Amino acid sequence: MSPTFTSFEVRNYRLWFGGGLVSNIGTWMGRVGQDWLVLTVLTDGSATALGVVTGLQFLPFLLLAPWAGLIADRFPRRRTLFLTQSMLAVSSLVLGLLAVTGTAQLWHVYVIALLQGVTTAIDNPARQAFVSDLVPPDRLANAVALNSASFNLGRLVGPGLAGLVIAVWGTGQALLLNTLTFVFVLVALVLVRDGELRTPARAPGRGGIREGFAYVRHRRDLQLVLFLVFVLGTFGMNFQLTMALMATKVFGHGAGGFGLLGSVMAVGSLSAALLAARRKVPRLRVLLGSLAGFTVASAVAAAAPSYWFFAASLVPVGLTALTAITTANAMVQTRVAPEMRGRVMALYMAIFMGGTPVGAPMIGWVSEVLGPRWTIGVGSVAVALSLGAAAVWLARSENVSVSYESQRRPRLALSSTPVLDDRPPTVPLPEPAR
Repeated sequence: MSPTFTSFEVRNYRLWFGGGLVSNIGTWMGRVGQDWLVLTVLTDGSATALGVVTGLQFLPFLLLAPWAGLIADRFPRRRTLFLTQSMLAVSSLVLGLLAVTGTAQLWHVYVIALLQGVTTAIDNPARQAFVSDLVPPDRLANAVALNSASFNLGRLVGPGLAGLVIAVWGTGQALLLNTLTFVFVLVALVLVRDGELRTPARAPGRGGIREGFAYVRHRRDLQLVLFLVFVLGTFGMNFQLTMALMATKVFGHGAGGFGLLGSVMAVGSLSAALLAARRKVPRLRVLLGSLAGFTVASAVAAAAPSYWFFAASLVPVGLTALTAITTANAMVQTRVAPEMRGRVMALYMAIFMGGTPVGAPMIGWVSEVLGPRWTIGVGSVAVALSLGAAAVWLARSENVSVSYESQRRPRLALSSTPVLDDRPPTVPLPEPAR
């Protein structure tokens, strides 16, 4: 089998990937449907209202991360996922019925967005860590990258399909179609064989949450990755908001044009995920290089003179952003102890997505004051500043030297102390909290 798809040799992972792919397509349909409902039905194109909805969806990631991670490490992840996926299906069904019957109000969307946020905050660390239960350690980086490919293949198909469904039948029908896709991931969870899962030791009843924080506090390599991911997630990854504003307010396009932008961007994201699946070891230089590329690509997108130029510029934006996120995710997952993976991934997701409640309303306000183009420009500037700060910290604290080799094939080279080199460090677990 091709090195890109080596995890497909594992039956349990094939099932999980297939069910998740269909569900991801539906999830992106639901996101486009929800945004379109807020922008065109419930408000008169209010960027602030859309920012509040986005913020409510991601606020629980920040507030519930320690407990969500402990749940992922203490309870069977398969059962946890079955419960959370079922709850997400029900919330999608309620919003779809409200939209179809014409009774939806803005506060309904706020409440459902918050409930979905709470459920997803619990679902996400369990889902991230569940991958390590499905495949052996030597295929974990490949499985993480293929999960990203599944997510972005959903982004490629989902928005365009949502735009078509909204244009032909309406917003509510797109939301109801999302509800049906949850059936596939639930069936996959039922068919997964328990005997073939690699279940780590359960987290202790007392001190489990504090041990997660203590573990990260002693890991400078993880702290660097989390800092870079926080800035990118807070200011640079608000595509759900920025593309809607650019499509409607700058270029004057409707649902079809908005959905197409998401699909075009997914071309770059899917390419990045497939390239990442071929890398056996996630490396720091790839993370830093992709973030540098993102600053340039997003700046070009912000200054795009036309709709089609903007759409084309989203391909490198998606490529660089997804390369950074996939590399960071794989670095964290492959460098932590198995029994700590749920709690560390919960912190990772809290930092990556938990900044959105701050970033999304802020970017909505920026759009109202400075214009939609600056919603993208802010992310470009913020990521560039974070790279500068990381470079200074690496040079002063970790004795890292950076060089660029242009002969034959250009490449970015890093040399550092053993803590931050490209090999996963061996770090003992902290003493259990008493």
